[in-house]
Order: sequence, then C-alpha cells, then structure tokens
Amino acid sequence: MTTETVLVHVRFAPNGSVVEIGERPSTLNPQQWFNDLSEKAGAHYQAYAGGRGLFRIPRTEIEEFKTQSAA
Repeated sequence: MTTETVLVHVRFAPNGSVVEIGERPSTLNPQQWFNDLSEKAGAHYQAYAGGRGLFRIPRTEIEEFKTQSAA
C-alpha cells in the first residue's frame, strides 16, 4: 500500500518571514506553523528560488502534527 504524501507549499516575504503556508491549523499564524513543521519535519523540506518552499510529508504525519499543534 502506498502512503499518501501531502505537499505543503510555503511562500516567504523578502525579509524571510512566512506569508503563506498550506495545511495550517487555525490556531497558528503562518510563521508559527512553519517553525513547528521545521522542527518536526525539517528533513521533508525543500527550498526553491523566488521565496518559495515545499514540505513533502506523509498524510498520517501531517495530521498528527496538526493535532499536536492545535493543542
């Protein structure tokens, strides 16, 4: 069985702060969610040019991270 992968897109402002990020719990702002994901799933992150990045995280892990972060 194949594990579903969730793509979490990140956009940064010119100053490096996070402007937009996917799969974000409503209790966190974009920067907080990015910091949380970076700590828990930094190995799944890939930086791109133009102020963008992408986390590729298995569905089960992202759901667990969201539950922990919302608590």
